[in-house]
Amino acid sequence: MFLSLVTVASLALAATASWDDNINFNSHSLQHRDLGLDIAKTQKRTGLVARRTANFSDRQLNFTHGVASGDPYPKSVILWTRLAHSLASDRSNVTVSGDVEFYNHETEEYIRASKHKVCTQWRIASDANLTCVVDESTVYTTSDIDFTIKTSPSADQKIDNIGLAVHSCSYFPNGYSNAYGNAARKDRVDYVIHLGDYIYESSVGVQGRDARATIPSRALLNLYDYRTRIAQYRTDDDHEVANNGYRDGFSAMNNTEDSFVRSGGVSVDQRKINAVRAYFEWLPIRQVNMDDNLRIWRNFQMGTLLDLTMLDTRNYDRSITDLNYIYNIHNDAERSLMGSQQEDCRVNITSWFGTFENPYNEDQWDGYQANRNRTSKTLYDHDIGNNIMLAGDSHANWVSDLVWLDEHPYNSATGEDAVGVEFAGTAVTSSGFGGTIRSANNQSSILVRDNAELQWNEGYYRGYFELQVGYDAVHASYYGMPTVASRNPLEISLANFTVLNSGNKLQRPVAGGKVESGYIKTGQVQMTNLTYNTQNQSWAVRNDFNQMFISFPRTT
Repeated sequence: MFLSLVTVASLALAATASWDDNINFNSHSLQHRDLGLDIAKTQKRTGLVARRTANFSDRQLNFTHGVASGDPYPKSVILWTRLAHSLASDRSNVTVSGDVEFYNHETEEYIRASKHKVCTQWRIASDANLTCVVDESTVYTTSDIDFTIKTSPSADQKIDNIGLAVHSCSYFPNGYSNAYGNAARKDRVDYVIHLGDYIYESSVGVQGRDARATIPSRALLNLYDYRTRIAQYRTDDDHEVANNGYRDGFSAMNNTEDSFVRSGGVSVDQRKINAVRAYFEWLPIRQVNMDDNLRIWRNFQMGTLLDLTMLDTRNYDRSITDLNYIYNIHNDAERSLMGSQQEDCRVNITSWFGTFENPYNEDQWDGYQANRNRTSKTLYDHDIGNNIMLAGDSHANWVSDLVWLDEHPYNSATGEDAVGVEFAGTAVTSSGFGGTIRSANNQSSILVRDNAELQWNEGYYRGYFELQVGYDAVHASYYGMPTVASRNPLEISLANFTVLNSGNKLQRPVAGGKVESGYIKTGQVQMTNLTYNTQNQSWAVRNDFNQMFISFPRTT
Protein backbone atom coordinates (compact mmCIF):
# COMPACT_ATOMS: atom_id res chain seq x y z
CA MET A 1 0.00 0.00 0.00
CA PHE A 2 1.15 3.56 -0.72
CA LEU A 3 0.23 6.74 1.16
CA SER A 4 -0.04 10.33 0.00
CA LEU A 5 -0.24 13.27 2.41
CA VAL A 6 -0.59 16.89 1.35
CA THR A 7 -1.42 20.15 3.09
CA VAL A 8 -4.60 21.77 1.88
CA ALA A 9 -4.67 25.50 1.22
CA SER A 10 -7.86 25.54 -0.82
CA LEU A 11 -10.79 26.90 1.16
CA ALA A 12 -13.14 24.72 -0.86
CA LEU A 13 -11.37 21.55 0.23
CA ALA A 14 -10.92 22.81 3.78
CA ALA A 15 -14.64 23.43 4.01
CA THR A 16 -15.27 19.71 3.49
CA ALA A 17 -12.63 18.59 5.98
CA SER A 18 -13.61 16.40 8.90
CA TRP A 19 -13.00 16.96 12.58
CA ASP A 20 -14.34 13.57 13.63
CA ASP A 21 -12.02 11.61 11.31
CA ASN A 22 -8.98 12.77 13.30
CA ILE A 23 -9.13 10.27 16.16
CA ASN A 24 -6.85 12.31 18.39
CA PHE A 25 -9.58 14.86 19.14
CA ASN A 26 -11.52 12.11 20.90
CA SER A 27 -10.98 10.64 24.34
CA HIS A 28 -9.25 7.28 24.37
CA SER A 29 -11.72 6.15 27.05
CA LEU A 30 -15.48 6.61 27.15
CA GLN A 31 -15.23 6.38 30.94
CA HIS A 32 -13.22 9.62 30.91
CA ARG A 33 -14.78 11.84 28.27
CA ASP A 34 -13.03 14.89 29.71
CA LEU A 35 -9.76 13.60 28.24
CA GLY A 36 -11.21 14.35 24.81
CA LEU A 37 -11.64 17.79 23.30
CA ASP A 38 -14.88 19.64 22.72
CA ILE A 39 -14.89 19.56 18.91
CA ALA A 40 -17.78 22.01 18.58
CA LYS A 41 -15.98 24.53 20.77
CA THR A 42 -12.71 23.99 18.88
CA GLN A 43 -14.52 24.50 15.56
CA LYS A 44 -16.07 27.73 16.79
CA ARG A 45 -12.79 29.11 18.13
CA THR A 46 -10.76 28.35 15.00
CA GLY A 47 -13.56 29.66 12.80
CA LEU A 48 -13.53 33.01 14.56
CA VAL A 49 -9.75 33.19 14.31
CA ALA A 50 -9.86 32.41 10.58
CA ARG A 51 -12.09 35.41 9.99
CA ARG A 52 -9.68 37.78 11.76
CA THR A 53 -6.22 36.44 10.80
CA ALA A 54 -4.67 34.42 8.01
CA ASN A 55 -4.17 30.70 8.50
CA PHE A 56 -0.80 29.00 8.06
CA SER A 57 0.34 28.82 4.45
CA ASP A 58 1.52 25.53 2.96
CA ARG A 59 5.11 26.78 3.02
CA GLN A 60 4.92 27.30 6.78
CA LEU A 61 3.89 23.71 7.48
CA ASN A 62 5.99 20.56 7.64
CA PHE A 63 5.46 16.89 8.38
CA THR A 64 7.82 17.23 11.31
CA HIS A 65 8.02 13.56 12.25
CA GLY A 66 7.19 11.72 9.04
CA VAL A 67 4.38 9.18 8.76
CA ALA A 68 3.78 6.07 10.88
CA SER A 69 1.28 3.25 10.71
CA GLY A 70 0.28 0.83 13.42
CA ASP A 71 -2.25 -1.62 14.86
CA PRO A 72 -2.98 -3.47 11.60
CA TYR A 73 -6.34 -5.23 11.46
CA PRO A 74 -7.56 -7.40 8.54
CA LYS A 75 -9.34 -4.44 6.96
CA SER A 76 -7.78 -1.35 8.50
CA VAL A 77 -4.63 0.27 9.83
CA ILE A 78 -3.99 3.37 11.94
CA LEU A 79 -2.12 6.15 10.12
CA TRP A 80 -0.29 8.84 12.11
CA THR A 81 1.58 12.01 11.24
CA ARG A 82 2.27 15.48 12.60
CA LEU A 83 1.72 18.54 10.42
CA ALA A 84 2.94 21.68 12.17
CA HIS A 85 4.77 24.95 11.75
CA SER A 86 7.42 23.95 14.31
CA LEU A 87 9.26 20.88 15.57
CA ALA A 88 8.51 21.99 19.12
CA SER A 89 5.37 20.99 20.99
CA ASP A 90 3.06 23.85 21.87
CA ARG A 91 2.87 24.52 25.58
CA SER A 92 -0.88 24.17 25.28
CA ASN A 93 -1.25 22.79 28.77
CA VAL A 94 0.33 25.77 30.57
CA THR A 95 -2.26 27.34 32.83
CA VAL A 96 -2.51 31.06 33.53
CA SER A 97 -1.99 30.52 37.25
CA GLY A 98 -0.90 27.72 39.55
CA ASP A 99 2.35 26.05 40.52
CA VAL A 100 1.98 22.83 38.55
CA GLU A 101 1.19 22.51 34.86
CA PHE A 102 -1.78 20.17 34.38
CA TYR A 103 -3.80 19.22 31.35
CA ASN A 104 -6.99 21.26 30.95
CA HIS A 105 -9.28 20.70 27.97
CA GLU A 106 -10.71 24.22 28.23
CA THR A 107 -8.64 25.71 25.42
CA GLU A 108 -9.60 29.30 26.32
CA GLU A 109 -7.40 29.00 29.41
CA TYR A 110 -4.29 28.09 27.41
CA ILE A 111 -1.48 30.51 26.77
CA ARG A 112 1.08 30.26 23.96
CA ALA A 113 -1.12 27.76 22.11
CA SER A 114 -1.62 28.38 18.39
CA LYS A 115 -5.17 29.48 17.55
CA HIS A 116 -4.98 28.24 13.97
CA LYS A 117 -6.25 24.97 12.56
CA VAL A 118 -4.33 22.95 9.98
CA CYS A 119 -6.01 21.01 7.20
CA THR A 120 -4.49 17.99 5.46
CA GLN A 121 -5.66 15.62 2.76
CA TRP A 122 -4.61 11.98 2.77
CA ARG A 123 -5.18 9.07 0.43
CA ILE A 124 -4.01 5.48 0.46
CA ALA A 125 -3.61 3.45 -2.73
CA SER A 126 -2.48 0.01 -3.86
CA ASP A 127 0.00 1.36 -6.45
CA ALA A 128 3.00 3.68 -6.35
CA ASN A 129 1.38 6.19 -8.70
CA LEU A 130 -1.60 6.56 -6.33
CA THR A 131 -4.11 5.89 -9.10
CA CYS A 132 -5.87 2.94 -7.43
CA VAL A 133 -7.11 4.81 -4.36
CA VAL A 134 -8.41 2.56 -1.58
CA ASP A 135 -9.50 5.31 0.80
CA GLU A 136 -9.06 9.06 1.28
CA SER A 137 -10.20 11.94 3.44
CA THR A 138 -9.44 15.52 4.46
CA VAL A 139 -9.01 16.21 8.17
CA TYR A 140 -8.19 18.99 10.61
CA THR A 141 -5.60 19.17 13.37
CA THR A 142 -4.79 21.88 15.93
CA SER A 143 -2.38 22.67 18.75
CA ASP A 144 -4.92 21.17 21.17
CA ILE A 145 -3.64 17.74 20.10
CA ASP A 146 -0.09 18.92 19.33
CA PHE A 147 -0.88 19.11 15.58
CA THR A 148 -1.03 15.32 15.35
CA ILE A 149 -3.28 13.43 12.94
CA LYS A 150 -4.52 9.89 13.44
CA THR A 151 -7.05 8.15 11.23
CA SER A 152 -8.12 4.62 10.31
CA PRO A 153 -8.58 3.97 6.56
CA SER A 154 -9.83 0.73 5.11
CA ALA A 155 -7.36 -1.69 3.55
CA ASP A 156 -7.33 -5.44 2.98
CA GLN A 157 -4.36 -7.58 2.00
CA LYS A 158 -3.74 -11.29 2.44
CA ILE A 159 -0.48 -12.15 4.21
CA ASP A 160 1.21 -15.48 3.49
CA ASN A 161 4.49 -14.90 5.36
CA ILE A 162 5.15 -12.40 8.13
CA GLY A 163 8.45 -10.81 9.10
CA LEU A 164 8.63 -9.15 12.52
CA ALA A 165 11.37 -7.02 14.07
CA VAL A 166 11.19 -6.86 17.87
CA HIS A 167 12.64 -3.97 19.89
CA SER A 168 12.56 -2.71 23.47
CA CYS A 169 14.22 -0.26 25.86
CA SER A 170 15.44 2.87 24.07
CA TYR A 171 17.42 5.13 26.40
CA PHE A 172 18.07 8.32 24.42
CA PRO A 173 21.20 9.62 26.25
CA ASN A 174 23.10 6.32 25.92
CA GLY A 175 23.41 6.36 22.15
CA TYR A 176 21.85 6.15 18.72
CA SER A 177 18.96 3.86 17.88
CA ASN A 178 20.80 2.03 15.10
CA ALA A 179 18.64 -1.03 15.67
CA TYR A 180 15.62 0.88 14.34
CA GLY A 181 17.36 1.93 11.15
CA ASN A 182 18.78 -1.51 10.44
CA ALA A 183 15.39 -3.19 10.72
CA ALA A 184 13.73 -0.48 8.61
CA ARG A 185 16.16 -1.11 5.74
CA LYS A 186 15.17 -4.77 5.46
CA ASP A 187 12.42 -5.54 2.96
CA ARG A 188 11.70 -8.82 4.72
CA VAL A 189 10.52 -6.99 7.86
CA ASP A 190 6.77 -6.37 7.53
CA TYR A 191 5.97 -5.15 11.05
CA VAL A 192 7.88 -3.77 14.04
CA ILE A 193 6.86 -4.73 17.57
CA HIS A 194 8.08 -2.48 20.38
CA LEU A 195 7.67 -4.23 23.71
CA GLY A 196 8.18 -1.20 25.94
CA ASP A 197 10.49 1.42 27.41
CA TYR A 198 10.17 3.44 24.18
CA ILE A 199 11.02 6.50 26.28
CA TYR A 200 12.28 7.00 29.84
CA GLU A 201 10.65 9.49 32.17
CA SER A 202 13.82 10.52 34.05
CA SER A 203 16.09 13.43 33.09
CA VAL A 204 19.77 13.02 32.20
CA GLY A 205 22.42 15.40 30.86
CA VAL A 206 22.63 19.16 30.44
CA GLN A 207 21.15 20.82 27.37
CA GLY A 208 23.76 22.77 25.42
CA ARG A 209 26.54 20.63 26.84
CA ASP A 210 25.52 17.03 26.24
CA ALA A 211 24.42 16.19 22.71
CA ARG A 212 21.95 13.54 23.88
CA ALA A 213 20.57 15.38 26.92
CA THR A 214 16.90 14.68 27.56
CA ILE A 215 14.24 17.28 26.82
CA PRO A 216 12.74 18.65 28.99
CA SER A 217 15.50 18.71 31.60
CA ARG A 218 13.31 17.36 34.41
CA ALA A 219 11.35 14.24 35.27
CA LEU A 220 8.14 14.03 33.26
CA LEU A 221 4.95 15.10 35.04
CA ASN A 222 2.62 17.19 32.87
CA LEU A 223 1.21 16.80 29.37
CA TYR A 224 3.75 19.15 27.78
CA ASP A 225 6.58 17.12 29.34
CA TYR A 226 5.35 13.84 27.89
CA ARG A 227 4.62 15.32 24.45
CA THR A 228 8.08 16.87 24.27
CA ARG A 229 9.96 13.74 25.38
CA ILE A 230 8.10 11.46 22.97
CA ALA A 231 8.76 13.97 20.17
CA GLN A 232 12.47 13.92 21.01
CA TYR A 233 12.59 10.19 20.42
CA ARG A 234 10.73 10.55 17.30
CA THR A 235 5.42 1.95 22.51
CA ASP A 236 3.51 2.00 25.95
CA ASP A 237 5.23 0.66 28.95
CA ASP A 238 5.87 1.72 32.50
CA HIS A 239 8.58 4.25 31.59
CA GLU A 240 6.12 6.07 29.32
CA VAL A 241 4.42 6.94 32.62
CA ALA A 242 7.00 6.31 35.38
CA ASN A 243 9.38 3.54 36.40
CA ASN A 244 7.96 0.17 37.54
CA GLY A 245 4.34 1.22 37.42
CA TYR A 246 1.47 -0.83 38.81
CA ARG A 247 -2.27 -0.23 39.21
CA ASP A 248 -2.06 2.24 42.12
CA GLY A 249 1.36 3.84 41.77
CA PHE A 250 5.01 3.57 40.77
CA SER A 251 8.13 2.39 42.55
CA ALA A 252 8.90 5.97 43.68
CA MET A 253 5.39 7.42 43.81
CA ASN A 254 1.98 6.40 45.16
CA ASN A 255 -1.42 7.81 46.10
CA THR A 256 -0.51 8.97 49.59
CA GLU A 257 -0.34 12.46 51.06
CA ASP A 258 3.40 12.18 51.62
CA SER A 259 4.03 11.16 48.00
CA PHE A 260 1.76 13.96 46.75
CA VAL A 261 3.75 16.57 48.68
CA ARG A 262 7.15 15.14 47.66
CA SER A 263 6.09 15.14 43.99
CA GLY A 264 5.21 18.83 44.03
CA GLY A 265 1.47 18.37 44.21
CA VAL A 266 1.21 15.76 41.47
CA SER A 267 -0.87 12.64 42.05
CA VAL A 268 -0.40 9.22 40.47
CA ASP A 269 -3.69 9.54 38.61
CA GLN A 270 -2.84 12.99 37.22
CA ARG A 271 0.53 11.77 36.00
CA LYS A 272 -1.04 8.73 34.34
CA ILE A 273 -3.65 10.88 32.60
CA ASN A 274 -0.97 13.19 31.16
CA ALA A 275 1.20 10.28 30.02
CA VAL A 276 -1.65 8.33 28.47
CA ARG A 277 -3.03 11.38 26.66
CA ALA A 278 0.37 12.12 25.06
CA TYR A 279 0.85 8.43 24.28
CA PHE A 280 -2.39 8.18 22.32
CA GLU A 281 -1.70 11.48 20.55
CA TRP A 282 1.76 10.50 19.39
CA LEU A 283 1.53 6.79 18.56
CA PRO A 284 -0.43 4.96 15.83
CA ILE A 285 -2.49 2.90 18.26
CA ARG A 286 -6.23 2.32 18.50
CA GLN A 287 -8.24 1.94 21.70
CA VAL A 288 -9.77 -1.53 21.53
CA ASN A 289 -12.29 -1.16 24.35
CA MET A 290 -13.36 2.43 24.79
CA ASP A 291 -15.21 1.83 28.07
CA ASP A 292 -12.13 0.33 29.74
CA ASN A 293 -9.73 2.89 31.21
CA LEU A 294 -6.03 2.69 30.23
CA ARG A 295 -6.44 -0.56 28.31
CA ILE A 296 -3.79 -1.26 25.67
CA TRP A 297 -3.75 -5.09 25.74
CA ARG A 298 -5.28 -6.48 22.57
CA ASN A 299 -5.03 -9.18 19.91
CA PHE A 300 -4.11 -9.09 16.23
CA GLN A 301 -5.23 -12.00 14.05
CA MET A 302 -3.13 -12.14 10.89
CA GLY A 303 -5.03 -14.57 8.72
CA THR A 304 -4.67 -18.23 9.65
CA LEU A 305 -0.94 -17.82 10.19
CA LEU A 306 -0.51 -15.83 13.38
CA ASP A 307 -2.39 -14.58 16.44
CA LEU A 308 -0.38 -11.80 18.07
CA THR A 309 -1.54 -10.95 21.59
CA MET A 310 -0.17 -7.83 23.27
CA LEU A 311 -0.14 -7.63 27.08
CA ASP A 312 0.09 -4.80 29.57
CA THR A 313 2.04 -6.15 32.55
CA ARG A 314 2.62 -2.73 34.12
CA ASN A 315 0.04 0.03 34.45
CA TYR A 316 -3.26 -1.69 33.69
CA ASP A 317 -3.98 -3.81 36.76
CA ARG A 318 -0.89 -5.45 38.22
CA SER A 319 -0.34 -5.81 41.94
CA ILE A 320 2.20 -3.72 43.85
CA THR A 321 5.85 -4.22 42.85
CA ASP A 322 9.49 -3.48 43.57
CA LEU A 323 9.33 -2.60 47.25
CA ASN A 324 11.44 -4.15 50.00
CA TYR A 325 8.79 -6.59 51.18
CA ILE A 326 7.89 -8.00 47.75
CA TYR A 327 9.91 -11.18 48.30
CA ASN A 328 7.71 -12.07 51.27
CA ILE A 329 4.51 -11.85 49.20
CA HIS A 330 5.74 -12.93 45.73
CA ASN A 331 3.92 -16.27 46.00
CA ASP A 332 0.62 -14.81 47.26
CA ALA A 333 -2.19 -16.47 45.27
CA GLU A 334 -4.01 -13.15 44.85
CA ARG A 335 -1.08 -11.36 43.21
CA SER A 336 -1.29 -10.83 39.45
CA LEU A 337 1.02 -9.31 36.86
CA MET A 338 -1.79 -8.86 34.32
CA GLY A 339 -4.90 -8.28 36.42
CA SER A 340 -7.98 -10.48 36.42
CA GLN A 341 -9.44 -9.29 33.11
CA GLN A 342 -6.29 -9.96 31.10
CA GLU A 343 -5.68 -13.22 32.91
CA ASP A 344 -9.22 -14.46 32.26
CA CYS A 345 -9.30 -13.27 28.65
CA ARG A 346 -5.85 -14.23 27.35
CA VAL A 347 -3.37 -17.03 27.88
CA ASN A 348 0.07 -15.46 27.62
CA ILE A 349 3.49 -15.37 29.22
CA THR A 350 6.37 -12.92 28.97
CA SER A 351 9.54 -13.54 31.04
CA TRP A 352 9.90 -16.80 33.00
CA PHE A 353 13.38 -16.82 34.49
CA GLY A 354 14.05 -17.58 38.14
CA THR A 355 13.19 -20.22 40.72
CA PHE A 356 10.85 -20.23 43.70
CA GLU A 357 13.68 -20.12 46.19
CA ASN A 358 15.75 -17.38 44.53
CA PRO A 359 13.86 -15.19 42.04
CA TYR A 360 16.00 -13.15 39.66
CA ASN A 361 13.61 -10.21 39.24
CA GLU A 362 10.62 -9.57 41.50
CA ASP A 363 9.43 -6.80 39.14
CA GLN A 364 8.69 -9.44 36.48
CA TRP A 365 7.06 -12.89 36.61
CA ASP A 366 9.30 -13.96 39.52
CA GLY A 367 7.29 -11.66 41.79
CA TYR A 368 3.97 -13.13 40.61
CA GLN A 369 4.38 -16.89 41.06
CA ALA A 370 0.68 -17.76 41.35
CA ASN A 371 -0.18 -15.86 38.16
CA ARG A 372 2.61 -17.70 36.34
CA ASN A 373 1.46 -21.07 37.66
CA ARG A 374 -2.15 -20.44 36.59
CA THR A 375 -0.99 -19.57 33.08
CA SER A 376 1.23 -22.66 32.88
CA LYS A 377 -1.59 -24.90 34.06
CA THR A 378 -3.91 -23.57 31.36
CA LEU A 379 -1.38 -24.23 28.60
CA TYR A 380 -0.66 -27.79 29.75
CA ASP A 381 -4.19 -28.81 30.78
CA HIS A 382 -5.73 -27.68 27.48
CA ASP A 383 -2.83 -28.89 25.32
CA ILE A 384 -2.33 -25.43 23.80
CA GLY A 385 0.62 -25.59 21.42
CA ASN A 386 2.64 -23.47 18.99
CA ASN A 387 3.23 -20.84 21.68
CA ILE A 388 5.89 -18.25 20.86
CA MET A 389 6.36 -15.76 23.70
CA LEU A 390 8.12 -12.42 23.12
CA ALA A 391 9.73 -10.47 25.96
CA GLY A 392 11.96 -7.50 26.69
CA ASP A 393 12.73 -5.18 29.64
CA SER A 394 15.81 -7.05 30.93
CA HIS A 395 18.27 -5.38 28.48
CA ALA A 396 19.65 -8.81 27.56
CA ASN A 397 18.98 -11.63 25.09
CA TRP A 398 17.33 -14.81 26.39
CA VAL A 399 16.12 -17.86 24.45
CA SER A 400 14.48 -20.79 26.22
CA ASP A 401 11.96 -23.58 26.06
CA LEU A 402 8.77 -22.81 27.99
CA VAL A 403 8.21 -25.34 30.76
CA TRP A 404 6.48 -25.72 34.12
CA LEU A 405 9.39 -27.16 36.06
CA ASP A 406 7.52 -27.59 39.33
CA GLU A 407 4.85 -29.83 37.79
CA HIS A 408 6.20 -31.40 34.58
CA PRO A 409 9.42 -33.25 33.80
CA TYR A 410 11.66 -31.52 31.29
CA ASN A 411 14.61 -32.83 29.29
CA SER A 412 16.94 -29.90 28.67
CA ALA A 413 18.90 -31.81 26.02
CA THR A 414 15.88 -32.73 23.87
CA GLY A 415 13.30 -30.14 24.93
CA GLU A 416 10.77 -32.88 25.66
CA ASP A 417 7.67 -31.76 27.61
CA ALA A 418 8.09 -28.07 26.79
CA VAL A 419 4.91 -26.20 25.89
CA GLY A 420 6.44 -23.50 23.70
CA VAL A 421 9.41 -21.19 23.21
CA GLU A 422 10.34 -17.78 24.55
CA PHE A 423 12.38 -15.20 22.64
CA ALA A 424 13.49 -12.25 24.78
CA GLY A 425 15.43 -9.36 23.31
CA THR A 426 18.06 -6.94 24.49
CA ALA A 427 17.74 -3.15 24.53
CA VAL A 428 18.04 -0.74 21.63
CA THR A 429 20.32 1.55 23.67
CA SER A 430 19.69 0.95 27.39
CA SER A 431 22.57 -0.46 29.44
CA GLY A 432 23.30 -4.18 29.59
CA PHE A 433 25.50 -6.37 31.76
CA GLY A 434 28.34 -3.85 31.51
CA GLY A 435 32.06 -4.48 31.32
CA THR A 436 33.69 -6.36 28.46
CA ILE A 437 32.33 -9.02 26.15
CA ARG A 438 34.24 -11.63 28.17
CA SER A 439 32.82 -10.52 31.52
CA ALA A 440 29.30 -10.35 30.07
CA ASN A 441 29.67 -13.85 28.62
CA ASN A 442 30.83 -15.14 32.00
CA GLN A 443 27.67 -13.76 33.57
CA SER A 444 25.62 -15.43 30.82
CA SER A 445 27.23 -18.78 31.57
CA ILE A 446 26.03 -18.58 35.19
CA LEU A 447 22.47 -17.76 34.13
CA VAL A 448 22.34 -20.61 31.61
CA ARG A 449 23.80 -23.01 34.18
CA ASP A 450 21.23 -22.08 36.83
CA ASN A 451 18.15 -22.35 34.57
CA ALA A 452 17.43 -25.71 32.98
CA GLU A 453 15.10 -24.29 30.31
CA LEU A 454 17.39 -21.38 29.35
CA GLN A 455 19.33 -22.37 26.23
CA TRP A 456 21.12 -19.13 25.34
CA ASN A 457 21.81 -15.81 27.03
CA GLU A 458 23.78 -12.75 25.92
CA GLY A 459 24.05 -9.39 27.67
CA TYR A 460 26.79 -7.31 26.05
CA TYR A 461 25.38 -6.21 22.70
CA ARG A 462 22.56 -3.73 22.13
CA GLY A 463 20.23 -4.69 19.28
CA TYR A 464 17.01 -6.45 18.31
CA PHE A 465 15.73 -9.74 16.96
CA GLU A 466 13.79 -10.71 13.88
CA LEU A 467 11.13 -13.38 13.43
CA GLN A 468 10.17 -14.93 10.10
CA VAL A 469 6.83 -16.65 10.65
CA GLY A 470 5.72 -19.31 8.19
CA TYR A 471 3.32 -22.24 8.25
CA ASP A 472 6.10 -24.82 8.66
CA ALA A 473 8.41 -23.02 11.08
CA VAL A 474 9.36 -19.82 12.87
CA HIS A 475 12.94 -18.62 12.42
CA ALA A 476 14.45 -16.18 14.94
CA SER A 477 17.59 -14.17 14.17
CA TYR A 478 19.34 -12.05 16.80
CA TYR A 479 21.41 -9.00 15.83
CA GLY A 480 23.89 -7.00 17.91
CA MET A 481 25.01 -3.44 17.30
CA PRO A 482 28.84 -3.18 17.47
CA THR A 483 28.37 0.32 18.92
CA VAL A 484 25.61 2.83 19.61
CA ALA A 485 28.09 5.61 20.37
CA SER A 486 27.85 6.68 16.70
CA ARG A 487 25.14 6.61 14.06
CA ASN A 488 25.91 3.68 11.74
CA PRO A 489 24.17 0.91 9.71
CA LEU A 490 26.23 -1.98 11.09
CA GLU A 491 25.15 -5.16 12.87
CA ILE A 492 26.53 -8.56 13.87
CA SER A 493 24.55 -11.79 13.56
CA LEU A 494 24.61 -13.19 17.11
CA ALA A 495 22.50 -16.37 16.89
CA ASN A 496 19.76 -18.08 14.86
CA PHE A 497 17.00 -20.39 16.12
CA THR A 498 14.20 -22.47 14.61
CA VAL A 499 10.86 -23.66 16.02
CA LEU A 500 9.02 -26.25 13.91
CA ASN A 501 5.25 -26.29 13.57
CA SER A 502 3.79 -28.30 16.49
CA GLY A 503 7.29 -28.77 17.88
CA ASN A 504 6.67 -26.64 21.01
CA LYS A 505 10.40 -26.41 21.63
CA LEU A 506 13.59 -25.10 20.09
CA GLN A 507 14.86 -27.28 17.26
CA ARG A 508 17.96 -29.28 18.21
CA PRO A 509 20.83 -28.66 18.01
CA VAL A 510 19.87 -25.29 19.44
CA ALA A 511 21.13 -22.42 17.25
CA GLY A 512 22.83 -25.01 15.06
CA GLY A 513 25.28 -25.53 17.91
CA LYS A 514 27.05 -22.20 17.34
CA VAL A 515 26.57 -18.57 18.48
CA GLU A 516 28.64 -15.40 18.07
CA SER A 517 28.50 -14.25 21.71
CA GLY A 518 26.96 -14.98 25.10
CA TYR A 519 26.68 -18.56 26.33
CA ILE A 520 24.82 -21.54 24.87
CA LYS A 521 23.91 -24.62 26.89
CA THR A 522 24.95 -27.18 24.26
CA GLY A 523 27.24 -25.70 21.63
CA GLN A 524 30.10 -23.30 21.11
CA VAL A 525 30.71 -19.56 21.14
CA GLN A 526 32.71 -18.65 18.02
CA MET A 527 33.44 -14.94 17.88
CA THR A 528 34.09 -13.74 14.31
CA ASN A 529 33.25 -9.99 14.45
CA LEU A 530 31.77 -10.44 10.97
CA THR A 531 29.76 -7.27 10.49
CA TYR A 532 26.97 -6.57 8.00
CA ASN A 533 26.29 -3.11 6.57
CA THR A 534 22.53 -2.80 6.13
CA GLN A 535 22.96 0.28 3.94
CA ASN A 536 25.17 -1.12 1.17
CA GLN A 537 24.65 -4.86 1.89
CA SER A 538 28.38 -5.55 2.40
CA TRP A 539 30.22 -7.78 4.89
CA ALA A 540 33.49 -7.10 6.70
CA VAL A 541 35.39 -8.25 9.78
CA ARG A 542 35.53 -5.28 12.15
CA ASN A 543 37.63 -5.06 15.31
CA ASP A 544 37.63 -1.28 15.72
CA PHE A 545 34.73 -0.82 18.12
CA ASN A 546 35.86 -0.37 21.71
CA GLN A 547 33.09 1.87 23.05
CA MET A 548 29.47 0.73 23.18
CA PHE A 549 27.77 3.85 24.62
CA ILE A 550 28.11 7.62 24.44
CA SER A 551 30.15 9.06 27.31
CA PHE A 552 29.23 12.47 28.69
CA PRO A 553 29.51 14.31 32.01
CA ARG A 554 26.63 13.29 34.24
CA THR A 555 24.83 15.65 36.55
CA THR A 556 24.77 14.87 40.23
